[in-house]
Amino acid sequence: MTAPTIRAVSLPDGSTVPALGMGTWYLGENPDQHDIQLSALRTGIEVGLTLIDTAEMYGDGAAEELVGKAIAGRRDSVFLVSKVLPSHATLAGTPKACRDSLRRLGTDHLDMYLLHWRGTAPLAQTVEAFEELVQAGLIRCWGVSNFDVLDLVELVAVPGGTRFQTDQVLYNLGRRGTEYDLLPWLRETGTPLMAYSPVDHGSLLEHPAIRDMAGAKGVTPAQLAIAWVLRLPDVFAVAKASTRAHVIENSAAMEISFSPAELDQLDRILPPPFSKVPLEVL
Repeated sequence: MTAPTIRAVSLPDGSTVPALGMGTWYLGENPDQHDIQLSALRTGIEVGLTLIDTAEMYGDGAAEELVGKAIAGRRDSVFLVSKVLPSHATLAGTPKACRDSLRRLGTDHLDMYLLHWRGTAPLAQTVEAFEELVQAGLIRCWGVSNFDVLDLVELVAVPGGTRFQTDQVLYNLGRRGTEYDLLPWLRETGTPLMAYSPVDHGSLLEHPAIRDMAGAKGVTPAQLAIAWVLRLPDVFAVAKASTRAHVIENSAAMEISFSPAELDQLDRILPPPFSKVPLEVL
């Protein structure tokens, strides 16, 4: 099986991450699907989708355990991301949650650790804990998820807060609010955006304009939706795939490009925002 060329996206610390990877939300929760999902993850690694995003919340750790089995013997070829729950994101709770995730994943370090969303724990505590985990070698870098601009402004104001490497948010053709202010803010700081749910949990697959354009280009609606998110050089994305066929389909999205006329057409039908839109989440 030949792996397509996976474009890399640069992080502020100078390291790189694959532009397209695999999400794991809802994976590992159904024992009857275990072998199918495990095969899908292993296939993704084989075809070059070596970015894997998971979280302690997903299936109460079941997704991390599944990922751990998928990466066994292949850890060095994977860029592994997990997320800490806001309720655990204190100075003492963050390292415990991280070690629990590492145990479930069967590894001694994460490539990136994210705060899953903004909670009541002081950001200064979470950042301090992240930085201590970096110094201990348990994580290589850290970032945040579901942060809007004002959250990021608060983040960079705390000691060490400027060392965040990404903001993982909901971004796709149907949810473009981030383009108004969040993406420009991140660009000013040289920080890429990490997009989740590029097909909007499947809702975009039935959109007539997406289906029509996909048919005209000889691709699937899912491939077109993922490729559209990846059109921007400072965006990388994770897409859930629970079967081998789905993984292979997603990986081919890296080969799709758009003409200016096609992008204009999508802008007319699914327009970018013209005013502030509250950050959407799933």
